[in-house]
Amino acid sequence: MTTATQAPAVRAEGHIDPAAAFVPVQTRSERPTSFDPADFGVPTGREVNWKHTPVARLATVFLDEDTESGPDNAIAYDVASIPDGMHIPSHGHDAPVRGEFFRPEDLPAALAWKNGTDALHVRIPGDAVVEETIRIDLAGVRGADGAPRHAQAHLIVEAMPNSAASVLLYHSGAAHYAQNVEIIVRDGARLNLVSVQRWEEDAVHVASHQARVDRDASLTHVVVSLGGGVVRVNPSVELAGSGSECKLYGVSFSDAGQHLESQVFMHHKGPHTTGDVLYKGALQGESARSVWIGDVLIGPDATGTNSYEANRNLVLTDGARAESIPNLEIETGDIQGAGHASATGRFDDEQLFYLQARGIDEQEARRLVVVGFLGEIVQKTGIPSLEEELAAAILDELEAGERA
Repeated sequence: MTTATQAPAVRAEGHIDPAAAFVPVQTRSERPTSFDPADFGVPTGREVNWKHTPVARLATVFLDEDTESGPDNAIAYDVASIPDGMHIPSHGHDAPVRGEFFRPEDLPAALAWKNGTDALHVRIPGDAVVEETIRIDLAGVRGADGAPRHAQAHLIVEAMPNSAASVLLYHSGAAHYAQNVEIIVRDGARLNLVSVQRWEEDAVHVASHQARVDRDASLTHVVVSLGGGVVRVNPSVELAGSGSECKLYGVSFSDAGQHLESQVFMHHKGPHTTGDVLYKGALQGESARSVWIGDVLIGPDATGTNSYEANRNLVLTDGARAESIPNLEIETGDIQGAGHASATGRFDDEQLFYLQARGIDEQEARRLVVVGFLGEIVQKTGIPSLEEELAAAILDELEAGERA
């Protein structure tokens, strides 16, 4: 298990306080990593990376069981759209590429590594430009008793030098699913990866997405969470190569009883890197919850960096709550710019008045405001057919809330 050195706590008079010999890990970059689940305790909800998560509802993804994912098991995969030669065999933990960058940071990720013995590996060949979206459908299959089943898996998406492609991970059905997604964007490659969560209401999905972006390469990563009981998709990106770029986008719509969460980490490691983070969410219904934590680290060698992160939330009803925590660490003074922002609020009365003054009734005006608010992220998926589907799904969510 790799750990960061902890600084001793010091009293005002300069003596070490034995009762506080170690300062808990607080910064995102210092978290320990391990491939061994035994190195992680079962979360209690007091840990810095779990204190905003309803851990009691995640009990199944903390279990050390052999994975059931695969055709006709807990998760059924449809990989028919992967072009010939791009679905790479990946058997065992020492398979090529697997673990080249990925390091589990919590118990579900370590369990998915251990029990997801064979990985689903998609490789975009060097210099290839793939015009059609590579879609991978992951559908939860209920057990004989009708309950969601437990699944753990490791996926790899690798874009070879100077390639370009869009990859869509589309989740549906019901499962209790611990998932790792290892993303490597090699020199000069351009990858667009979209993860859509349209689970049924009793599904649990805990995912760790870790990406490395190499020299002059770019990654656009979009998280869309509209379904599921508890969905926690945490993207982590290292801008390792000079001139690398990453855009991290997210959109969520949380209904009563839903908890939708993303803890985002962008590490500017190489020089002249560019990062943009924008997550938007809407919430309606009693006990609807969303959590967004955004961490940006600009390392000591990341000179010339330009980075910005923002989170915006629209609360539609009483009883809904959005938590938004942006964090920024800068370890060099030679940057182009860095900043962060967060805002959570209700409808803008001026927008509603403007629309109603033009003959639009209040209900339709509210719909237009929400669709316009979330549509900015939906359009960033870069997949026209998906954009249409998601826009319709957002309208369905609004109408369901109006009927409730």
